[in-house]
Amino acid sequence: MLSFESDYTEGAHERILHRLMETNLEQLSGYGADPYCRSAKEKIREACACPEAEIYFLAGGTQTNAIVIDALSDRYEGVISADTGHINGHEAGAIEFTGHKVLSIKGHEGKLRAADLDQYVKDFRNDQNHDHMVFPGMVYISHPTEYGTLYTQKELAAISEVCRKYSLPLYLDGARLGYGLMSRAADVTLPDIARYCDAFYIGGTKVGALCGEAVVFTRKAPKHFMTIVKQRGALLAKGRLLGIQFDTLFTDDLYFSISRRAIDMAELLKKGFQEKGYPFYLESPTNQQFIILENRRMERLREQVSFGFWEKYDENHTVVRFATSWATREEDIECLMKLLEND
Repeated sequence: MLSFESDYTEGAHERILHRLMETNLEQLSGYGADPYCRSAKEKIREACACPEAEIYFLAGGTQTNAIVIDALSDRYEGVISADTGHINGHEAGAIEFTGHKVLSIKGHEGKLRAADLDQYVKDFRNDQNHDHMVFPGMVYISHPTEYGTLYTQKELAAISEVCRKYSLPLYLDGARLGYGLMSRAADVTLPDIARYCDAFYIGGTKVGALCGEAVVFTRKAPKHFMTIVKQRGALLAKGRLLGIQFDTLFTDDLYFSISRRAIDMAELLKKGFQEKGYPFYLESPTNQQFIILENRRMERLREQVSFGFWEKYDENHTVVRFATSWATREEDIECLMKLLEND
């Protein structure tokens, strides 16, 4: 069975596994107070060109989004997101469970537009009944988006400008950040993100780690953030497990090199589908490719290949997602192309 279902179906990069084994019997302080967590934080600050950044390690993306949004918001506030944003559609209500409503704005190929954001906040403030409404307290974006699209530096700067105009923290979900940064279409760098965002996270779970996300507060973290993390049951006693992984990922540019490999494989996959005449739902320059399949062909292909359902296109067609990862093999793509030839 070939798998292009997601980018976290494999375990971890062998260099991470090797370092975990190599350090296994070392006796280290808990809760992130170990030398590997400290080293990883310094390497991330350097990569972000943000020496004042405060960094925390959490285990997963949903957990990270819920805790960061809760910590950055007053209890009467919600978070603005594109209607297709991950927190609006695929977090099972995790954000609302913390008491903060997701305030959705129509997205454009997965992205928020600065002008729409500005108009939304302006309309809210001009509404004479706004004291009876959920206040917009922060802004959420992801890079790449749910549709594999990327913000340009100009778009990111414009959104950041609106956020600062209204004193709204800008938070970027970086679950697949490596794949966004290493896309050949990208003009946004890690230092750019640190410059324009108040908080973001560097995803490890989908980019070579067994688990783990590195939360970066570019100016100052919310007061007693570590205590908030512990209240939510998200503080690992063996914080070394996350520190060692990120220390390895940010040694010798491993995070970036394995992300580039996923992009290389996605481009090979994309070329194969194009040559065989398959239509694309939209143009994605990252590791997620969205193909429109005729339903009967989709069911036949499912017997030998796993891929993600995305949305119904019409009565006879479905949008599906093929995702590559840091571990995707060229021979798997070759096998997929042969299956398409015989279909």
